[in-house]
Amino acid sequence: MRFKENIKYYTIQSIAFCFLLLSFTSCVEQATFDDTPQGNFEELWKIIDEQYCFLDYKNIDWDAIHTKYKKRITADMTNEGLFEVLGDMLTELKDGHVNLYSANNVARYWKWYEDYPMNFSDSIQKNYLGKDYRIAAGIKYTILKDNIGYIYYESFSDGIGSGNLDEVLSYMAICDGLIIDVRNNGGGTITNATKLAERFTNEKVLTGYISHKTGTGHNNFSEPYPIYLEPSNSIRWQKKVVVLTNRRSFSATNDFVNSMRILPLVTTMGDKTGGGSGLPFTSELPNGWNVRFSSSPHFAADMSQIEWGIDPDVKVDISPSDYSKGIDTIIERARTFLKK
Repeated sequence: MRFKENIKYYTIQSIAFCFLLLSFTSCVEQATFDDTPQGNFEELWKIIDEQYCFLDYKNIDWDAIHTKYKKRITADMTNEGLFEVLGDMLTELKDGHVNLYSANNVARYWKWYEDYPMNFSDSIQKNYLGKDYRIAAGIKYTILKDNIGYIYYESFSDGIGSGNLDEVLSYMAICDGLIIDVRNNGGGTITNATKLAERFTNEKVLTGYISHKTGTGHNNFSEPYPIYLEPSNSIRWQKKVVVLTNRRSFSATNDFVNSMRILPLVTTMGDKTGGGSGLPFTSELPNGWNVRFSSSPHFAADMSQIEWGIDPDVKVDISPSDYSKGIDTIIERARTFLKK
């Protein structure tokens, strides 16, 4: 998971919109409480109360949370004790994009994937990639024995250029179909996800919407701003594609899957993605600790929420019997699907 991923923007058209977002949310940088345990607690609670974007959607009674955790704050508590209380309070949000950073620790919420099957194995994947797979920037790729192309993108923090994608798709041109594996891709830079997705559409497609906070109320949001996927001006894939997902497909990967699933030649397969649809923003507490939180909600094209993850078109788990034999059930199902 990439805790301090760079905040990039969904399309070129949305850049101006995001500047407005940043100009508004910058107001939370100014602390309003003293550097005491109570002051840091109140500052953190206030930041989430006024700027976090999913309180009402997740049906969280943030006032009740204040009452619950204020009882654990004492004037003489240590920094370790304060960090534990504030971290526990943030876990109430159940959000993988929410973190508290001190000089020696990071508070995080990981149950969004820990309570799900892994549905991915590095050692089993080696049976498919082999030893002579190719590498283009952040992409590993090969052609499987049944003439199905296989691409693995481990992190959208790993940059990929247009030239790299041209070479990969040209190499795969002889294939009968293509598998794009983004399992265990914890996110990264959204522009990298968009660069890849735009190679699979021939027309401009509405993929979703984004809103930003316009006030301190839990429901003070702008009108939803449309997000479009534009076709690449370079090589585009024209055959069937299967995108493989699991619960560790998070953040920018969730956005990538949301865009790809709309396209007519694309089928998503595997497990539900991890979600993480809120655009993250960072603010500072009086003691210098940083808090990252979801500030702007991203919706699907039908305005449905994708914060909790996206269900695949075809649900497949790696079976225990296949796992023991070094077989990836999800990859095998994708190969069968593409060969039909």
